[in-house]
Amino acid sequence: MRTFRVIFLFVLALALALAGYFLLSGQRSSELTLYGNVDQRQVELSFKDAERVAQVLVEEGALVEKGQVLAVLETRRLRDQLAVLAAQTDEAQAALAKLENGTRPEEIDQARAQVLAGRADLEYAEKQYHRLWEILQHSQGKGARKADLDEALARRDAARARLVVLEKALRLAEIGPRAEDLAQARALLAERRLAHKALQNRLEDARLQSPCRSYVQRRLLEPGDMASPDKAVFSLAVLSPKWVRAYVAEPDLGRIHQGMEARITTDSFPEGLTGHVGFISSVAEFTPKTVETTELRTALVYEVRILVEDNEDRLRLGMPASVTIAKARDH
Repeated sequence: MRTFRVIFLFVLALALALAGYFLLSGQRSSELTLYGNVDQRQVELSFKDAERVAQVLVEEGALVEKGQVLAVLETRRLRDQLAVLAAQTDEAQAALAKLENGTRPEEIDQARAQVLAGRADLEYAEKQYHRLWEILQHSQGKGARKADLDEALARRDAARARLVVLEKALRLAEIGPRAEDLAQARALLAERRLAHKALQNRLEDARLQSPCRSYVQRRLLEPGDMASPDKAVFSLAVLSPKWVRAYVAEPDLGRIHQGMEARITTDSFPEGLTGHVGFISSVAEFTPKTVETTELRTALVYEVRILVEDNEDRLRLGMPASVTIAKARDH
């Protein structure tokens, strides 16, 4: 009886041990551990215009906020051009205002007075001409010279023409400026304003600003260097989002899906951070041979990105990291 009890206890302990082993194995099999490196977006920041660098305001490794000024170009020539264009804009605006206001009443009165004077000159010239003509007619050409009559006739004709000019000038003054002249003046003013705004934008672009919260990886130009649109001044690493770029073997590909929660740990921060699967590549990282064997298929890997919010900036670009997906599905 004692022997039977010993055997029974031994079998029970063995069964419990096997049950615990299989339970732990099942738990372990539900976890999927991947290994990769921290990755984040990078920005190559450059000026829009070609000009000499006046100031570089941040050092490598500095944390910069969105909109923070990082470097400044020389702007003396731009400011001179802006001053000239501002004066030209004021001139065009004054010319347009003059046309829109039309002819002043005093100018119309002056034109009318000139017409009256022109009529008086014409009347006098006509009297002079008729007087000489009558003298020549009654004196049979002896009371006045023919040349005097010709000169009086010329003066009369000139007075008539001058009166026509003065009357039309009065008419133009009363009508006011032409619609075409107003349109041309408005177009010129709009062109000057757009050019002025473009120069102001260039002046603002001379201040290189950070597009987002990031830290400076590399400082590539110094004061006195010549900047251009194709020459980067800074290389920035964007702080958010960050992700761990890892690779999953083809047999484990079906165990994960986008949105699954994951734990990211590094040697420096073993307590880890929480993230989620944000991207699973649909293409194998390595191209297989034309004829795929079973062994070759299992050697394929697929890129996976585990997105993580790192508000304390613990993860750095290229840092090795381990990713544990605790609820990976079993096959």
